[in-house]
Amino acid sequence: MPVTQEQATWFADAFQKLVANIDKAIVGKDHVIRLVLTALISDGHVLLEDYPGTGKTVLAKALANTIDGTNSRIQFTPDLLPSDVTGVQIYDQGKGKFQFHPGPIFASVVLADEINRASPKTQSALLEVMEEGIVTVDGESHSVGAPFLVIATQNPVEQAGTYKLPEAQLDRFLIKTSLGYPDTKTAVALLMDSGTRARASLVSPIIKSESIVAMADLAAEVFVDESVMQYLSDIVDATRRNKDVMLGVSMRGAMALARAIKTWAITMGRTYATPDDVRELAPYVLGHRLLLDPESEFAGVKANDVIQRILVDIEPPAYRAA
Repeated sequence: MPVTQEQATWFADAFQKLVANIDKAIVGKDHVIRLVLTALISDGHVLLEDYPGTGKTVLAKALANTIDGTNSRIQFTPDLLPSDVTGVQIYDQGKGKFQFHPGPIFASVVLADEINRASPKTQSALLEVMEEGIVTVDGESHSVGAPFLVIATQNPVEQAGTYKLPEAQLDRFLIKTSLGYPDTKTAVALLMDSGTRARASLVSPIIKSESIVAMADLAAEVFVDESVMQYLSDIVDATRRNKDVMLGVSMRGAMALARAIKTWAITMGRTYATPDDVRELAPYVLGHRLLLDPESEFAGVKANDVIQRILVDIEPPAYRAA
């Protein structure tokens, strides 16, 4: 059923209230907050490549508080086991049967801190739940519920003792971004308020988790003209033919961008997506999915540079609203 302008206006207003509420804890990072909320509503996950102490944990807690959901933090280490993430079956002698004890992955917002420090075996435990929202232990499937968002972090500087995330896992993150350091004005304001240690506690619930699911259903109905989808497809295809790229964007990546632009459009109060939505989100949704040619990478080529060149080379279609 097509989205009405009244519904789009309500959605944009509710979305802005969510951003403003989280901004009480993460000051001056509205754009990053919008990206994370877009991933949540688009049934995706976020990879934050950032330095320690930039507020990643606060962001996860503030988001969970805002949507009146649960949150958990998993510190990924080399000795972390898959069962430490997903949960384990324990034999109950009183009942004479095994019972499932859920792990920290069963939460509305999960912070997977320094995800690249865990072994590939433990990282692979996240593949099923990030894609399908279920955990399978000893042949039994358990749903993590909705909404469900994994915010994974990795340190771009300290690489000793880390494992590079496999392409299959990177492909399951809808968006890759970073919080970065605050500007001078924001930094001074935070320092003046340094007595407030638990900044996430400043954030109170303003929406129920079920309402996020309803917003996701509404965003999925946003109109996208075939010309815009063709534009998106041309960009994805160009990543596969680029001389600096060894492995381009998959169909999973293309479909992720298609979902994201619908959500981004309705957050702006529109009932339809435009080529500008594609251009805005492409670096965040597609950049981390590229596997660069080793020689090009050695020469200093960055994935986002490739995406930006492609966006310059491919002419967008004219707007055709619903």
